[in-house]
Amino acid sequence: MSKVHEALKRAQEGRSLWQQNENPNARTKVEAAPEIDAPVVAAAPVSVGTPVENAPKFVAPVIERKTPAFTVRSDSKPTQFLRFEDLLKRCAKPAWVLDPNTVVFGALNQPMVGTEQFRTLRSRLYSLRETSPLKKVLITSALAGEGKSFVAANLALAIARERERKVLLIDTDFRCPRLHTILGAPLSPGLSDYLLDQATESEIIQHGQEGNLCFIGAGNRESNPSELLSNGKLEKFLDLIGSLFDWVIIDSPPCLPVADANIVASLSDGVLLVVRAGSTPSASLERARKDLQKRKVVGVVLNAVEEADGYGPYYG
Repeated sequence: MSKVHEALKRAQEGRSLWQQNENPNARTKVEAAPEIDAPVVAAAPVSVGTPVENAPKFVAPVIERKTPAFTVRSDSKPTQFLRFEDLLKRCAKPAWVLDPNTVVFGALNQPMVGTEQFRTLRSRLYSLRETSPLKKVLITSALAGEGKSFVAANLALAIARERERKVLLIDTDFRCPRLHTILGAPLSPGLSDYLLDQATESEIIQHGQEGNLCFIGAGNRESNPSELLSNGKLEKFLDLIGSLFDWVIIDSPPCLPVADANIVASLSDGVLLVVRAGSTPSASLERARKDLQKRKVVGVVLNAVEEADGYGPYYG
C-alpha cells in the first residue's frame, strides 16, 4: 500500500474515533498514548469550544503598594545605653556658649560672685544623700522670676566640675523655657518632642564642652504641657537614662500658677524651693509649702541676697 493510501486510512480512523467520542453511547477503544517528557505549565482553565485567541490568559496578580498615612522612624525604638560612654557617642554635640551674665563658673576658672555658695549647696546635697536616696532633684519656686533656672544651671555646673561626676540637666518648663539661653544651647529637639514620639533619646540629649554635663532642652512649645508631662513617658525616660548619671537636675515652672511642677515633683527624689530675697511674698511662700507638702522638700535656696559682712559674696 502506498504512503498516500496509509495516510488516508489513518485519517478515516481518526475521524471515526472522534465521532465515537462525540456519542457517549458509542464504544470507545483508547490506545495508551506514548509518554512524553514535557514541562508542566499552569494556566487558567479554558472552556471547551473556546477559540485559543479568546481564551483567558494567565496574568500574575499585581500587588498594590499604598503609601502609608504616617512615617515611622527607623530608630523609633527606645535606645538602650549600657554605658555613659555609649551615650556620649550617639548624643548631639552642639557648641554651647555660656551666658557670662548668668553663669558664675567662668571658662577661665576665675573666682566669681556666687561660686562658693553653689559649692556649699552641692556639698549639702551630698550630705543629704548619705541618709536617703537622692539623685533626681527638682528646682522650682512659688512664682516666676525668682531665679530657679539660674540655680538649676549653676548647681549642675558646680557638680559637673567635680572629677568624673556625670550630670544631666533637664528643662521641663515648656511654657517659658530658660535653660537653653543660659547655656547657649539649642532649644530643640527637646523633651516635648520626645514625649510626642517625634525624637529619640539620643537626639534630644546634648553634650557640650562642660565636662560630663549633658542637657535636654524643653523642645518645641506645646499647648497642653501638664498632659504631656503626665503621659507616663517622662517617668520611663528618667528610669532609663537616670542610671547613667550621678545627678539629674530638673528645672520646672513655678508651682503656684500651674500644676506642672507638682507632676514632675512626683517623679523626683527631692525638691529645692527657690525664694528671692525681698521679693517673694510670705503668703505665696506659705501656699507653695502647702502645695509641695506631699513632696520631699529637701531645702530652700535664698536667692539674690545682698553681700553682708562676715558671710562673703552671695549670688544674685
